[in-house]
Amino acid sequence: MRNLVSGSLVGALIKSHTRRWLCSGNVGLQRGFSASSPPELPAFGYEPKTYKGPSADEVLEKRKRYLGPSLFYYYQKPLNIVEGKMQYLFDENGRRYLDAFAGIVTVSCGHCHPEILNAIIEQSKLLQHATTIYLHHAIADFAEALASKMPGNLKVVYFVNSGTEANELAMLMAKLYSGNLGMIALRNAYHGGSSNTIGLTALNTWKYPIPQGEIHHVLNPNPYRGVFGSDCNRYAQDVQDHIDHGTSGKVAGFIAETIQGVGGAVELAPGYLKLVYDIVRKAGGVCIADEVQTGFGRTGSHYWGFETQGVIPDIVTMAKGIGNGLPLGAVVTTPEIASVLAQKIQFNTFGGNPVCSAGGLAVLKVLDKEQRQKHCADIGSHMMGRLRDLQQKHDKLGVLVGKGGLHGNVFRIKPPMCFSRDDADFLVDALDYAISKL
Repeated sequence: MRNLVSGSLVGALIKSHTRRWLCSGNVGLQRGFSASSPPELPAFGYEPKTYKGPSADEVLEKRKRYLGPSLFYYYQKPLNIVEGKMQYLFDENGRRYLDAFAGIVTVSCGHCHPEILNAIIEQSKLLQHATTIYLHHAIADFAEALASKMPGNLKVVYFVNSGTEANELAMLMAKLYSGNLGMIALRNAYHGGSSNTIGLTALNTWKYPIPQGEIHHVLNPNPYRGVFGSDCNRYAQDVQDHIDHGTSGKVAGFIAETIQGVGGAVELAPGYLKLVYDIVRKAGGVCIADEVQTGFGRTGSHYWGFETQGVIPDIVTMAKGIGNGLPLGAVVTTPEIASVLAQKIQFNTFGGNPVCSAGGLAVLKVLDKEQRQKHCADIGSHMMGRLRDLQQKHDKLGVLVGKGGLHGNVFRIKPPMCFSRDDADFLVDALDYAISKL
């Protein structure tokens, strides 16, 4: 699973002014840079449009005045990003940046991909919104294409607007189908920031002091820093212990990311999900795979992250890369579980609207046409190898760089899936240069 969802490999303590080397260009020589000359971005045949809008300082002032104080930004002087093209972003001055975070793992095919843009624009010319109370082919076509990507009997699709909404709906399904209330999630997990999904999330930096419901957080099966190393049996026993001693013996469900994203790109111990799914199902619960950050071929080895563990969930949630930047999420489940929602009116005003459905279908087609899963396997393996070399070169430099993990100390490398080998080399060279300057 060497992929474009990598994380905690490079150790360093980099000040904010040097962090810009990690994603900026027009700054020096090609590979083979000297200690005094930083590497240069790969050539890219595109000129950004001249920007005539408000300056970064003006935008920041409006943002502080009119938007919520909980919003945060990177860098002491935040970037004013005004244009994007594939794996690159441009600021107000036309300076090009290599996007190694893909809008927080959201831009799968590339910024402003022409085929996806065309699908969105053409549908917008005809019909932007009508809701599911009327028929429209876009949502049906998209659901059919998405269901064809799913294993087993995962054939019923519900469209929503975000990963948080998807996990909310999945949790509701689990409780209704099982007749139980207790949910099991992993420590170090992130499943959203709504009043319900905040309970599933297990990072105190994201949790407000409100009641979180009947949720049990079990040990995180982290093969790198976990208390049981990569011993999946001992982690699975912790789940059984929670069911035996912290519940009535019955649970509604279990939810897990295959690779914990916000928690710092943490993989699960091999074989863990297969054991836990069996335990949860025996306790009357359903098994939910949160594929918001790992789906659609990003792992390289498989189309879905849960496939790396050799399991088929009962419910799969997804968002981010499914829309390449559109506000789009989905829940896919079995006909049996889906039927429980027919007890009442279940409706989402914007879920699967024609524009998002047309864009989402275009994303699936582009991922297949451009063979992005295979590409992720190739470029991901190359970049991981270079990062390991860098780790050996700089092995005593402090904490990990970036914005992931409980303490915000993991550098999360999750670029658009069109990231090239030259981009990967530039990224690692820029890291090398920045660390060498400490």
